[in-house]
Amino acid sequence: MITESFDDRSPAKINPHIKENRIKTEAVIFTFSYVVEKYVIENYQCEKVGELKIAHGSTDVYCFDHQGKKYGFYKTWVGAPSCVATVEEVLTILDTDKVIHFGGAGCLDKEIARGKVMIPTEAYRDEGTSYHYAPASDYIRIRNADIVASCMEENGIPYVMGKTWTTDAFYRETLNNFEKHKADGCISVEMEGSAVQAVCDFRGVEVYMFFTSGDLLDAPEWTNRKEKGQIRDTQHDSGHFEIALRLAEYVSDR
Repeated sequence: MITESFDDRSPAKINPHIKENRIKTEAVIFTFSYVVEKYVIENYQCEKVGELKIAHGSTDVYCFDHQGKKYGFYKTWVGAPSCVATVEEVLTILDTDKVIHFGGAGCLDKEIARGKVMIPTEAYRDEGTSYHYAPASDYIRIRNADIVASCMEENGIPYVMGKTWTTDAFYRETLNNFEKHKADGCISVEMEGSAVQAVCDFRGVEVYMFFTSGDLLDAPEWTNRKEKGQIRDTQHDSGHFEIALRLAEYVSDR
């Protein structure tokens, strides 16, 4: 069974190879949005320092200086397996122990106002990747949730905290499962959170995570909650990168 997949008693057959000339950075920030990637490249003096390759294409890894410190940045892929693979591989290029994870998530509670950052406290492991990085459990604790909340407080950014539901199959978010996870305290649903926490725990890296409230499941019919072509208040909003950068600055000063 998948819940028996975690094996810390024998070596992996394939391992990431750490490069000798890794670039030291305070933190690495990743986005899922091609719009945010374009914004960062156009507005920060980004230097390409590497490339992550996969069968359907590649993504560039960048470094940029900000307020006297160096940060890494790249666009990852949607879904736990691909996203975790990029975390593994970017750590072979960049020498850092801090990862900033931000992206869009579905909202499970209509009482949560749009425009608030959602900070996960625990992630329900409804995906397969995390079971190869951590012993089986229903939830994995998002260990730095309080630090993320403190950063939002300091910067006057509205937020809400709660559990998240990480799924592999967004087309199978059924009514019964939605009701079960909402009743259990989940405020969001996304596709990578639990797995990213698991790989970072396994590799001894700190991850700091927040989500943008996107589509709404807590309604008679699913709603996208945005107009055609809308960027503001979505995961493509460049303002959320600026929040991620403030978070990177905040944790690098700790």
